[in-house]
Amino acid sequence: MKTAEVKRRFLAHFEANGHTVVPSAPLPAIDDPNLLFINAGMVQFVPFFLGQQTPSYSRAASVQKCIRTPDIDEVGKTSRHGTFFQMNGNFSFGDYFKAGAIPLAWELSTKPVEQGGFGLDPEKIWATVYLDDDEAIEIWKQTGMPAERIVRRGKKDNFWSMGIPGPAGPCSELYYDRGPAYGAEGGPEVDEDRYLEFWNLVFMQHEITDVKSKEDFTIVGDLPKQNIDTGMGLERIASILQGVDNLYEIDEVRPILAKAAEMTGKDYGKRSGHAASESHPDDVRLRVIADHVRTALMLIGDGVTPTNEGRGYVLRRIMRRAIRAIRLLGWQERALPILLPIARDCMSPSYPELATDFERISTYAYAEEDQFLSTLRSGTTILDLAITDTKKEGGRQLSGDKAFQLHDTYGFPIDLTLEIAQEQGLQVDQDGFRRLMADQRNRAKADAAARKTGHADLSAYRSALDAGGAVEFTGYQEITRESRVRALIGEKGRIEVAGEGDFVELVLDTTPFYAEGGGQQADTGVINVGGGRLEIVDVQQPLPGLIVHKARVVRGEVRAGETGLAEIDVNRRKAISRSHTATHLVHQTMRNFLGESATQAGSLNAPGRLRFDFHTPGAVNPSVLFDVEQQINEVLLRDLEVNAFVTSQEEARRLGAMALFGEKYGDEVRVVEVGDYARELCGGTHVARSGQLGLVKILNESSIGSGVRRVEALVGLDAFSFLAKEHLLVSRLADLFRVPGDQVADRVEQTVTALRDAEKELEKLRAQMVLGGAAALAGQAKDVRGVAYVGTEAPEGAAGNDVRTLAQEIRGKVDAARPAVVAVTARSNGKASLIVAINGAAKGLGISAQDLVRAALSGRGGGNADLAQGGGVPAEQAPRLLAAIEQAVADRS
Repeated sequence: MKTAEVKRRFLAHFEANGHTVVPSAPLPAIDDPNLLFINAGMVQFVPFFLGQQTPSYSRAASVQKCIRTPDIDEVGKTSRHGTFFQMNGNFSFGDYFKAGAIPLAWELSTKPVEQGGFGLDPEKIWATVYLDDDEAIEIWKQTGMPAERIVRRGKKDNFWSMGIPGPAGPCSELYYDRGPAYGAEGGPEVDEDRYLEFWNLVFMQHEITDVKSKEDFTIVGDLPKQNIDTGMGLERIASILQGVDNLYEIDEVRPILAKAAEMTGKDYGKRSGHAASESHPDDVRLRVIADHVRTALMLIGDGVTPTNEGRGYVLRRIMRRAIRAIRLLGWQERALPILLPIARDCMSPSYPELATDFERISTYAYAEEDQFLSTLRSGTTILDLAITDTKKEGGRQLSGDKAFQLHDTYGFPIDLTLEIAQEQGLQVDQDGFRRLMADQRNRAKADAAARKTGHADLSAYRSALDAGGAVEFTGYQEITRESRVRALIGEKGRIEVAGEGDFVELVLDTTPFYAEGGGQQADTGVINVGGGRLEIVDVQQPLPGLIVHKARVVRGEVRAGETGLAEIDVNRRKAISRSHTATHLVHQTMRNFLGESATQAGSLNAPGRLRFDFHTPGAVNPSVLFDVEQQINEVLLRDLEVNAFVTSQEEARRLGAMALFGEKYGDEVRVVEVGDYARELCGGTHVARSGQLGLVKILNESSIGSGVRRVEALVGLDAFSFLAKEHLLVSRLADLFRVPGDQVADRVEQTVTALRDAEKELEKLRAQMVLGGAAALAGQAKDVRGVAYVGTEAPEGAAGNDVRTLAQEIRGKVDAARPAVVAVTARSNGKASLIVAINGAAKGLGISAQDLVRAALSGRGGGNADLAQGGGVPAEQAPRLLAAIEQAVADRS
């Protein structure tokens, strides 16, 4: 059974049983500071389990894309570890519990294929339950599961949590016996390769805190006993239904693995479900390639691009592990242009957007491979030098420090370091390398732990949300609103009263104030409550649905429960709205000129100005920026109507509305359209017509990361003011140069060129002045123990190259048969530098320029026996340096 069919049957089964089918959230679309990616099907439903939001349905089913990286080093070594996977899940929100969940799982698992089920042999299915969960055991028995195939297990195996504070509970897992060819008999506790887990039913009964491990946590309360989170590992059930040994051989992965094997001439074995041992490293590397190429495709597809931090760093690491693995198998050319299209073909039956968006995806993937191949080349050069130095010193082992530096600074893989070193007859201090890696990981863990707050610090906000539900935002229709103060929150939690001078957070029942989001800055304004007046400085949404006003009490006092009048700063709102509408136009116009891959990566909509970040491989040509700006302003002249409406996700997609990567949208979405020109999903505020923007002026374009560019622009009066200042500047320059305004640029360019030519002539004159006395200085050489010594100071401000050339010129003017030492100092920016040059006859006496410089500068300085230099001492010490060189020549042994 194809994997796409497995998904279809799963969703159809639960939809027929009253569940709403919910689309997969994008991989990075999570409102949790503890997670880089969605790592379980239930993550997007956490607010429902915690009671922070009320779902519009009581039952849901989804196939969620997930990423887990903690066990990345185990990928390929076992039959079941992978970074990307898909979780089939069904969920109950206060509807059904164990008696409903267990039969639903059993029915789909064992129902014949011709009736829409998976057709698993019920005699080969085992169930595990939490130690004291007698209720679950009885329900399993009622389905027909014999007692000898029901196993009680402890917290480590059968109590589920996200690993952070939040919802949790006991679970019951389903295992399928793949037969004696895969391991020993005796059930899941004996061999989890033979008995393969494929479904986990979590009974959400508790909320936990103080999570230290899977077995060490604190239960702080009970959740409603009608919450169910079940997850079927799609790759695992697919491997069972397709009759293959492991997840690497299912139809979504095997073609990638097979192509990599064909490219490298390696055999991927198709061994049994046992771990691919270290004695078969080729099997492991091929599996790593297959898994990581698919993972990279899915991550870039969901808007992640390679960077050096956060999600982008995870993607970069995954891609580089795949590229490294195929090179270790002997493939030296670009690999992703061959493998990535195969991954696309494997996954697009389930995710069609991977095919339609493949141009953008492949652009980033191929650029990252090219960059890494360049890194490998430079790293190899550095490694070769390290190996040469090690051998020269008689060493047989490359230091752990050097291996770690190659890995950490240059991104050079340790496996490649080991292989190249071994070819050169050297070992690598792997213990030292691992120690440094462990230190780095421990620092990262400590940093993560310091930031780990889970949901525990939101109690005051949650209390305010529970007290009255979601806060209604009325700012699309009005700029003032009379509303009740639902809650006041101070530094230590909820308070009843705030006085003049206090900073406080305010929750209203309804509000016209826009909370910062979607790149749009928050509204500011005032709220008058009773005898008090508050100045609103910021508005945020710490929990979905809860709008919080951050304010200072400027007069009187404010009490919870009172009614007041909220008034936004209208001029600020209008200016921000102009910027937000302009951002939509910039986004659409960039796509018009650069292609569909120029998608938004971030934005800032502030009064009178905007910042727009977008994905594109390289710099945007200035002429393209000019055309983009001109087209935007033509749209303003058309004075198109700006319209906003709410519709379904499906209808929005049909209309061609752009959605932003990394954003999580509900079943209903708000669409903002500017006439027939731009259409985008957006929750922000906008102008009524495009003509109200007045003018958009793009200021600059720059890089802010690998494959991400930024444009900044002014809007409205700010744009007019900027152009007015530019006009004044051009007019002044035109007067100075006595040319028309349109000739100013040419005249400035001519002037700059002339100045540069003059500077070059000055440099020549300075050099001639410095070098002009070389012969005379050589003729005045002092005899110091049989050595012709010249010590002189170059003219102040002389360039470093000129000083070096002077020393060499003086050396060249001394009779070659006579040993000569030339020392030249120079003063610049308050510091003195020293150059020493010696000839061959002086070297014959055992004199070294490098030794002389180091003697004068207390061990500092660099160069070689013929020519050396140093500096960094105060300028007034220049004469001392010359005397020190002369003394060193006199004192030589």
